[in-house]
Amino acid sequence: MIKLKTSRFGELEVEEDKVVDFPDGLIGLPETKTFILIDHKDTPLKWLQAVDDPDIAFIVVSPEEISEGYNVDIDKKVKNYLQLDNDDDLAILVTMRVEDDDVIANFQGPLLINASSRKGVQVVLENAEKTFEKIG
Repeated sequence: MIKLKTSRFGELEVEEDKVVDFPDGLIGLPETKTFILIDHKDTPLKWLQAVDDPDIAFIVVSPEEISEGYNVDIDKKVKNYLQLDNDDDLAILVTMRVEDDDVIANFQGPLLINASSRKGVQVVLENAEKTFEKIG
C-alpha cells in the first residue's frame, strides 16, 4: 500500500498495483515518473495524480469519450517499449486543461498505457489529424 498526501485530494492510500510508471516521465516533467489514476465522480474523466510530486495532477480522458474517430497509429518501437503483447491492453488517454471558459484536450500528445504491466509513455504525434481541440 502506498500512502501519499496530495494538494487536491488530501491523504490517499493506494494499492501498489494501481500505480502507473512512466519511466521517461511526461513531456516537460521528466523527473515525475509515478502516477495513479483517480476516478472523477461519476464521469468518464479521471485524474492522473503524480505520486512523485503531490502538487501535480492532470485531468485525463479516453479520447473516444470526447471525439469520434480519433485514431493513434502506434509505432512498433513504442509497443515494444510498453511491452504490449495484446492491443486490448492498451489504454489511450488525453490530457485536458481549462483555459478561461474553454476545456481543451491535447490530442497531439496522448498518454499510452499498457493496462496489464502499468507502464506508460507520452508520445507526440507528428502527423496528428487533431492537435488541440475545444470540448463542448
